Amino acid sequence: MHATWWRGALFTGLSLALFAGPVGAQDTDVLSLNEALERSGVSETAAENSRNPRLVGPTEDAAAARALIDQAGLKPNPELAFEAENLAGSGAFSGLSATEYTLSVGLPLELGGKRRARIAAARAELDLTELRGDLSRAELGYMVRRRYVAAVGAAARVELAADILERNRELVRIAEALVEAGREPPLRGLRARAAYAEAEAELKAAQADALAARFALGALWSEEVAPAVPAEFPAIVPPDSLVASYSGLETDIARAERAAAEAEIMRERSLGVPDPTVSAGVRRFAESNDNAFVVGVSIPLPIRNRNQGNILAAQARARAAGAREAVALADYRQAVAEARAAYLSAEVKASTLARESLPQAEEALRLAQIGYRNGKFPLLEVLAAADARDAIRRSLIDARETQGSAAARLIRLAAQ
Repeated sequence: MHATWWRGALFTGLSLALFAGPVGAQDTDVLSLNEALERSGVSETAAENSRNPRLVGPTEDAAAARALIDQAGLKPNPELAFEAENLAGSGAFSGLSATEYTLSVGLPLELGGKRRARIAAARAELDLTELRGDLSRAELGYMVRRRYVAAVGAAARVELAADILERNRELVRIAEALVEAGREPPLRGLRARAAYAEAEAELKAAQADALAARFALGALWSEEVAPAVPAEFPAIVPPDSLVASYSGLETDIARAERAAAEAEIMRERSLGVPDPTVSAGVRRFAESNDNAFVVGVSIPLPIRNRNQGNILAAQARARAAGAREAVALADYRQAVAEARAAYLSAEVKASTLARESLPQAEEALRLAQIGYRNGKFPLLEVLAAADARDAIRRSLIDARETQGSAAARLIRLAAQ
């Protein structure tokens, strides 16, 4: 059902986009990255009031963990007991004349630090739950930034495809004029029209990709489709502190898991200590109508079950959590190194393409177009120069998209 709806919605939106022109041409709103973060509930001003299901779940999990701390602090309930002895027997005990009634109240006494260990385990679980909530918010922020960058890249490719289409339309006009003047063979006109048709198809494909990217972005805050985004990449600056700290939510969560496992060991050990129950009450003798006080104590005998299996299991889980903490730290450092390398590489590539390669390709294309209009260069020279320029523009868009995604990843890794 969901897949059918998605395909239907995407087809409907795509049809409107293709007939209306480039994606975003009819939109008055242009969504900024800060607005996208605001809508998703990631920004500090919107986080507390956000009803984004991606954030509501972790928030409610933390509320449940806090409620369990309150529950862990409660003491055992007293026990009310009623007994009737010598009831409806034989001989002297027939009827109710010899019946003895006892009403007592018992109170279990927790020994071995059960309540303290129970509260400590619940607090350790709350710390772990809150860290997982922080991780969910950091992951959402990362997805918003990454999908926003992808949507901007798609919008830039639409802009590029529209420029290519316009250029090919002009080449068709020039080629047809030169063919009519006898300065070019008819084949040149056919080649120009074929290039125009190909550019038109590329534009429609780019529009489809841009619409799909906006669908993916809007899905992060339960919208059908996000508003149009600009074709200019936002400045996403990675944090400098990440270089030296090498500590993030992943390692914090692994450390909290180990702490929770150790707290669970103490709780299981406390459960191995038997708890006595002290009782006091009143006994009434029906035969003489006399009353007497009754006191008692009961205690389990830990002969077979001393909770040893649960203690061993908790100890094994603690050792496993310690191993996962070491793995999480190693994986985190590797992720930081990879993200920084990707960011720096894309930054250098984008800078080189924008400062050197693209201006040279633009100038080469301009000269080729001037020469073609004056009949100095054939159409193939113009198309070759245009393809070279377009390839550089595509590479520049890819590099900036990679740089933005890597910066978003570094921000995610630096989340505390």
